[in-house]
Amino acid sequence: MTGFVNDNTYISDRAGGSGIAGKVFAVLCIVMVIALVAVYFYIEGFSNNDNSVVPQFDRALTDGDYNKALEIYRQVQDTVLSAPPDQAAKFENENAQLAEMERLVSVRVDDICSKVRNERYQPSATDAAFLSGMQELTTATVSSWLNDLCREFLLGKIEKPDITFVFNQMSPISNFAATVKPLYGELDLIEKATGDVQNAERHFDSGDYITSVKTYQSVIERNTGFVHDYSSQRLEEIKGIMYEPMIIRCEHLLDTFRYYTAEEILSDMAAIFPNDTRTANDLLVATTNTTETSVYKGKIEVLCVRNLIADEDIAKSLGNVVFDKTLTCGEFERMLGELYNNNFCLVDAEALTDLSNDTFLVEKDLIVPVGKKPLIIVVEALDYSALNYGQGYNRRLLLNDQGQVCSEYVDANGDAVVSRTREAIGILDKFVEEHHDFTYDGAKGVISVAGYESCFGYVVSRDEIDDRNTSLAQAGLPNVNYSDSEIQANMNTVRSIADVLKDNGWKFASSTYDFINANQAKMEELQADMNKWMEQIEPLLGDTHMIVYPNGDYIFGTDQRAVWLKSNGFRIFFGLGPRPYYTYGDNYLYYDRTLITGKTLKNSDLARLFDADKIVEDHS
Repeated sequence: MTGFVNDNTYISDRAGGSGIAGKVFAVLCIVMVIALVAVYFYIEGFSNNDNSVVPQFDRALTDGDYNKALEIYRQVQDTVLSAPPDQAAKFENENAQLAEMERLVSVRVDDICSKVRNERYQPSATDAAFLSGMQELTTATVSSWLNDLCREFLLGKIEKPDITFVFNQMSPISNFAATVKPLYGELDLIEKATGDVQNAERHFDSGDYITSVKTYQSVIERNTGFVHDYSSQRLEEIKGIMYEPMIIRCEHLLDTFRYYTAEEILSDMAAIFPNDTRTANDLLVATTNTTETSVYKGKIEVLCVRNLIADEDIAKSLGNVVFDKTLTCGEFERMLGELYNNNFCLVDAEALTDLSNDTFLVEKDLIVPVGKKPLIIVVEALDYSALNYGQGYNRRLLLNDQGQVCSEYVDANGDAVVSRTREAIGILDKFVEEHHDFTYDGAKGVISVAGYESCFGYVVSRDEIDDRNTSLAQAGLPNVNYSDSEIQANMNTVRSIADVLKDNGWKFASSTYDFINANQAKMEELQADMNKWMEQIEPLLGDTHMIVYPNGDYIFGTDQRAVWLKSNGFRIFFGLGPRPYYTYGDNYLYYDRTLITGKTLKNSDLARLFDADKIVEDHS
């Protein structure tokens, strides 16, 4: 029994020892669980209770206890920074509290800085204690502000005495020294660069990105420190902004045969983006289609044509009188071919002038490809009066599905026919597409438009309705009427056509509103007529600087009527004459134009231009 008891006692002793250890272990486990639960609830409570920290931080700021405020901020910051990346989402509230604490500091800093700048306020001892006491929070905000002020100084948005005052107020605050001292020392250098930097920004604002980039590159080469760093950053921003619109613009220039302009821009683009394949390929297209150019000194031919005969069968039924007044489509196309073979090249009628100043006109050198002779073509009075209905002429212009300008006429069977090659515009456009070197930099010609009755064949104002009906009556056709919505639709159509024409190298001129004899008109008559043109027609075509005087009845440039026209923006005038002639006058440029018709092809000496026998048709 004793051994048995002893054995039990032995066993009991082991069990007792083991039980103590187990109890200790159990207690430790419970403590750990409680601790973990406490930490969990602390974190969860911290995360879900915005009021647990931010109010304490705010009170510390209010009490001027900046050490405590920083301690609260840094504890939360440490919690966030020490969080495992995969648990960052659990600390959204901590991040929100950090942001709120930073905001509270920033609001106070901004208030002090605003008063310093705008009210020449000298920070109080309390302000200085706050700015220095909150250390990294205030330092970051003030440093950013001082850098912004230097940028504004560079851009001319703050005067030097004002920025100097600001730096003087911030210099005594110790934690700003690392920012204030170097920037303060650069103010004179920044001041010297303001002119160039502001010039670069003006070019940028106007869309002249190339000049803006070149200016900034020059600034970077000549400066260090703040100016260099700002300009380098701004240069990269501009390059990122400019690339796509500039490359699209250049490709559009190529599509519209403005190869010389495209080459100039793309050469600069290639320097700015040296490794860009798209720029390099576009530049190759441009240079392939350009040749050497030179300043041209000599006569400038200006040829004028009227509405072409679209349907010769109808015209033949009326006799040679129609063919004498204008050209057939075939004659016009052959004329272009002969001019091309004789090395003529279309140029912009405005290329000889700088019209940027309203009070005086500046002469410009005319640039043409070497070996080419300049040519200006005027298509006169594209109004499409109803008086010409039934005579084989076109009735109006319109756009086809490809966005090309076409004309519409009614054939002998009474069917409306739309064609791109039955009017001078479409024929010339197509000819240039096939002979790129017939135009210098995409120039096409001048289209003159009156206002009497219609514009491009469309009634675009109530004033024109009576005129249209008068012409219809004379043509033996019934009257028409137009609602306001129909007139508005016509105006929109004319604008659309005009936009396409301008985009394709055409320019516009006025032929007065009623196609009047300007030379014989009294001042009040001319003013009334041209005011109607400027009010009703010009808004559809865009700013217009040229007048093609009907029948060549021009006004001398010193005449008060011409002075009035010039004061309203008309600076280039076309008269009429058998030979090439142009001259500069007081704030104007004058050209004679040579009218080309079936009659002049047969009866005039045009040998300087072409062999008329190769062009004229026999309609007998």
